[in-house]
Amino acid sequence: MGAAGQAAAMRYARWSAAAIIVGVGAAAFRLSFSTLEDLARLARMPADDAWLFPLIVDGTILLATFGLLVCSQHRAERRFFLGVLVVGSLVSVAGNSVHAVAAGQPLPGWAAALVAAVAPISLLVDTHGLALLVRVAARQRAQAQVEPEPVAEPEPVAPAVSVEPDPIPEPAPTPAPAPVADPVPAPVAAPVVPSPPVRSARPVQAMLPIAVPVGSP
Repeated sequence: MGAAGQAAAMRYARWSAAAIIVGVGAAAFRLSFSTLEDLARLARMPADDAWLFPLIVDGTILLATFGLLVCSQHRAERRFFLGVLVVGSLVSVAGNSVHAVAAGQPLPGWAAALVAAVAPISLLVDTHGLALLVRVAARQRAQAQVEPEPVAEPEPVAPAVSVEPDPIPEPAPTPAPAPVADPVPAPVAAPVVPSPPVRSARPVQAMLPIAVPVGSP
């Protein structure tokens, strides 16, 4: 048988077990209900209200079972509901046994008194159990407000493969412009200052007129 066949067989077995449990539970509840109802009549309870007696017993057992599930992390409350479950189961079993022993005959006074005491005791137990469930719910709510929520760790991510881009060609360098020399200012002619006349130290003699003869050899 392959893996798929085994998984199908396990699933079928689970569904079959769940159906059997539901069927057996329903049958047991129906039979116990009828027996405890008749026991309440034999204990001289009103016939019209006799059907309430099995509801009280089985209801207390269900409350104790649910209390154990809810208070699994609280020791004191779990101990209380475990005790209620054990005592309630014993009462149910004892009631069915006493009904079989009575064989349809009215119960003696002491037995009828015990059956009559089941209802008020169950009321006290169920009320206290409800108070414990409310207290546990308030405690869990307060713890949820105080304790920070756990931060989920991020899942590991596979490293991404880096793809190097193609090299971009660098642009050709642009020649820097030649520095422009500052313009040289044109030379400005200096103003000509007339120099003063030079005077000779020796006196200039005046030249006498000389007659030059005309036609001489």
